[in-house]
Parts: sequence; structure tokens; C-alpha cells
Amino acid sequence: MRLPPFERYVHFLGMSGSFIVGAIVGAIILNTLHAVQFEAYYNERVNLQAKMMQYEQDIHNLSQYKSQHTVIKSLTLRIEEESNEAARPKLDALAQSELLKLVREDLSILIGQSIYDIDSNAQFARKILEKKVYRDILGHDYTIELKTVLLVDNTLQVWMSVRKYTPPPS
Repeated sequence: MRLPPFERYVHFLGMSGSFIVGAIVGAIILNTLHAVQFEAYYNERVNLQAKMMQYEQDIHNLSQYKSQHTVIKSLTLRIEEESNEAARPKLDALAQSELLKLVREDLSILIGQSIYDIDSNAQFARKILEKKVYRDILGHDYTIELKTVLLVDNTLQVWMSVRKYTPPPS
């Protein structure tokens, strides 16, 4: 039995191997670019959904309290950036919007309250949220601390800091 001479096909096999390796590397690079772009779109979508939900609530509250000029009509929450990066965890957009949604639900009792009673309401909100633990937000537990509460033009603005929750030693 006679075998064909493979010396003729060495160049062709090398070229086809290079082509296949190039196709695999190109597919990996394309998939990575697609994943990065999809993550960016997803984070943008989460941010826009959170803003849309806030705007819908603001529209509802503003239309409900439009004849009352001395009440809190909307609520604006901000997570304060701390200079110490070790104390503050790096929150992704999904965890941040989920945390803001939960805090907004807790502070929604202040909407419709008189602006002249803001000092007692702010103390009440601090007592509600003091050392409160928000559990299982994307697998992590967080505590928040209200830093500043400010009332401007019937909008209650709240700045808060977020820290990862570490349970006390038993």
C-alpha cells in the first residue's frame, strides 16, 4: 500500500491551521467586545429605568399636591462619594439603583408632610434609617448613613453614605 507524500501539503496545512487559530482569536475578541457593549447598554438601561420611575413618582406627587404650597412634593436621593475608598464599596449601577429604590420607599412617608415640620421629620427619618441594614442586594448587605438632609423648593434632598455591612462578632 502506498502513502501519499505529505511534503506537498505541509504549506497548505500550516496556512489552514493559521486560518483556524485566527478565526478562534477573532471570535474571542468579537465576543468580548459584544459583552462589554452589552454591559454598558444594560447599565444605561438600569439607570434610565430608575430615573423614569423617579420621574413618574415626582409627577404623581406634584399633581397630587399641586394646590398645597407648603408640603414636600418630591424626594431626591444622592449617594455621597467618600474620600476613603476602603470604607465605601464600589457599587455597580444595578446595586446602586436597587439601594436607592429601597431607601426611597423608606423615606416616602415624608412626601406630603409640611415643610415647617421638617426638623422633626428629618430626625424621624434619621431614627428610621440609623444603622439600617439593607440585606441581599445582589448578594451583599449594605448599611446607609444620612449625611445631609436639605429642603429646597418643596424638594427634599438627601445625601447618604453607603458601607458594606459587617456583622458584629459573636
